[in-house]
Amino acid sequence: MWRLKVAEGAGDPWVRTTNNHVGRDVWEFDPNFGSQEDRKAVEEARANFTKHRFEKKHSSDLIMRMQFAKENPCDLSKLPRVSISEGEDPSVEAVTVTLQRALKFYSTLQAHDGHWPGDLGGGLFYVPPLVSFYASLFCYYVASAFWAFLVWKASIATNEDGGWGLHIEGHSTMFCTALNYVALRLFGERLEGKESGRLEKARKWILDRGGVTAIPSMGKMWLSVLGVIDWSGNNPIPPEAWLLPYFIPMHPGRMWCHTRLVHLPMSYLYGRRFVGRITITVLELRRELLLLPYEQVDWNGARNFCAKEDLNHSHPFIQDVISTTLQKIVEPILMHWPIYILREKALNTVMQHIHYEDENTQYICINVAHKVLNMLCCWVEDPNSEAFKLHLSRILDYGWIAEDGMKMKGINGSQSWDTPFAVQSIIATNLVEDCQIMLRKAHDFIKNSQLTLWFLTFQSVALFLVQKIQDNCLGDFRFWHRHISKGGWTFSTADCRWQVSDCTAEALKVSNFSINAALLLAKLPPTMVGEPLDVDKLNDANDGGGFGSYEPKRSYAWLEILNSSESLENVVIDYPYVECNSSVIQALTAFRKAYPGLLNEVIEDSISKAANFIKKEHAFDSVILSNGNLYSSNRYGNWGVCFTYGTWFGIEGLVAAGMSYEDCSAIRKACKFLLSKQLPSGGWGESYLSCRHQRKTENSVFSFGKKSYP
Repeated sequence: MWRLKVAEGAGDPWVRTTNNHVGRDVWEFDPNFGSQEDRKAVEEARANFTKHRFEKKHSSDLIMRMQFAKENPCDLSKLPRVSISEGEDPSVEAVTVTLQRALKFYSTLQAHDGHWPGDLGGGLFYVPPLVSFYASLFCYYVASAFWAFLVWKASIATNEDGGWGLHIEGHSTMFCTALNYVALRLFGERLEGKESGRLEKARKWILDRGGVTAIPSMGKMWLSVLGVIDWSGNNPIPPEAWLLPYFIPMHPGRMWCHTRLVHLPMSYLYGRRFVGRITITVLELRRELLLLPYEQVDWNGARNFCAKEDLNHSHPFIQDVISTTLQKIVEPILMHWPIYILREKALNTVMQHIHYEDENTQYICINVAHKVLNMLCCWVEDPNSEAFKLHLSRILDYGWIAEDGMKMKGINGSQSWDTPFAVQSIIATNLVEDCQIMLRKAHDFIKNSQLTLWFLTFQSVALFLVQKIQDNCLGDFRFWHRHISKGGWTFSTADCRWQVSDCTAEALKVSNFSINAALLLAKLPPTMVGEPLDVDKLNDANDGGGFGSYEPKRSYAWLEILNSSESLENVVIDYPYVECNSSVIQALTAFRKAYPGLLNEVIEDSISKAANFIKKEHAFDSVILSNGNLYSSNRYGNWGVCFTYGTWFGIEGLVAAGMSYEDCSAIRKACKFLLSKQLPSGGWGESYLSCRHQRKTENSVFSFGKKSYP
């Protein structure tokens, strides 16, 4: 039976940590764990999910909840359930009892290190690269139960048309359908010979849309590694780009961190033209998924072929010209001696960058795609290397078990993002006396998750948010295109070491820096929540009027002409976002109240610029977009769904900056929008399709809201 292990890893010499593994969530298969009744309950939950998977696609983390229910029992006998008749106004006592019940239950879901573990599964393209390609190369390193649950998840995540979407709610795409088909085939599933078979339906879906050569560029790269398609069917990803002078605007070091860190190992694999073992199954996949025999495929024509289901972003003409020039002229020269010396130098430079990122993130990496690609590059460089073994020890950091199987998280969790919001919600109930243990644990987690390493000296989190301070990652971090990180918080754990502006801001809002500080936890006595953080551990940077996610914007919006992704728009550089600006305004306002004489001018200027940025970001029925910048208006949610989310953050930021309904037209327009979209139930609902359609799309299944300002 599977069980969740929290903040563990000290016994594994291949798992490095900077904070004693605080926040780490790892699922372990233990055949002796749990009783017969527990195993039966898990199997019933899995069977029930499978039976209703097309009606209810989201899991409920039942396996974790079953485990925590035994470890943290919840006795609600002294707090009976409150019943309110239709039309009856709830009393203060009824609301108080309901909140007490909710808080008591919520405390049972808190891990012993202070955070609330949970699912972060998203893209259905996270699993196949690990399952398919890594299992085919070195499956003997990982427990068979891990792979079995991954394969089971892939097999039940299909849509009714036989394909797989980018996520469980999405329409079928070539990218995910082809990769999941390949994953299942490599793990032994075979065509059943009947039209209703799972693989038969998926194969028909693929062939009806032109075959697997219609997969987007990222999929082409993975299938080239596997040997299903030829590397000449890819647009060039020259590693020599990393040798360009940094002052050139299109240097990859100027890209958004997620984009450049995936581009980095992809360029290495492309430069090496690496192909795994060509097995019988791989040869069968060529016959099953290509419309023509492998030798007859027009690979050059396949470079820009993409299924319409995946095509959200067409390559601009200039990009096609550049790619064709590289393919026809530059690559043939670089692949031959003596010019090949330049290619080798570029490949060595790329591997140095890969190793630097691995070392700084304790081999976790910034996201699951980056993790898998870096691990493969380390294996290609040396299958017996220490780097590869250190990577293997961190695979399980991305796994998550629920009744729908083993999923791969997009990042190694959302611990440092979720916990501050949980604290804010708890404090908002005004029942903190009932939650002392819960708040103390949460506060300890937040303190232990700040980016603090033994080789750093610390300034202040406020400085982290408003000015550039050097001195952070190993060595000369600027040479490796890293931004400052000390004093900040990540989205997940301190070991990840990728600072995020709004995660830092939300953590700052709930951290107590002194007994007299005005931040949320600071209003509570140390006897209740624990000792405060040191004031000198507060630090990050500001874009000068609009905060991005991880780093200041490093280049220009026109660089999007180099975006080779057919599925994702506006991902080449890091843009400023409404929610990041809102969180930072709220954090700096709270900090200013706590320390009225510290950094006054700098903080005031930063708040003013961020508030002006929010006010300017109106579009589509006067909505404050969650994506914050018109250049990134089509990106999925940035960082939530989508108009409701962005409006909520925008209003909170402007109010924190000192504006009100009476004197701010942006707040009035936003309130008018929210009121016009309220559901009959009194809540607000929204579908992920809002991002795709660029207009608010209702989803009555989900109703949510925080607070509005009438």
